[in-house]
Amino acid sequence: MKTKRLTNLRYLEKATGGEAKVMKEFIQMYFDQIPKFRRDLRKYLNNKQWDELGNLARMANSSVLTFGMFDLSANLRKLHAKTYKQIGLDSYSGYIDEFETATMAADIELREALRRFS
Repeated sequence: MKTKRLTNLRYLEKATGGEAKVMKEFIQMYFDQIPKFRRDLRKYLNNKQWDELGNLARMANSSVLTFGMFDLSANLRKLHAKTYKQIGLDSYSGYIDEFETATMAADIELREALRRFS
């Protein structure tokens, strides 16, 4: 049985003209950014730094959108909107849990993609 992929590289392929070298660079940027996003989202949540949390959610949204993680992107936009108004504080942790889980699974898919481009 085929499992549903979290990533969709069609946008990246279109944006890069399908050039393997450029696609690899974008994927490497993902691996450079995402661990910091994971760490800092959690830190801002724990420290109740809502403005920083929302701003980082907005930045992380761009990264995951590049790799076709549309559901995660939509939820990061929701988190950003909630932090802007400081509403639904009890839901923030769930968004961050989802970000951590989804990006860790996406890591596996993107490492496979890197091997295909090599």
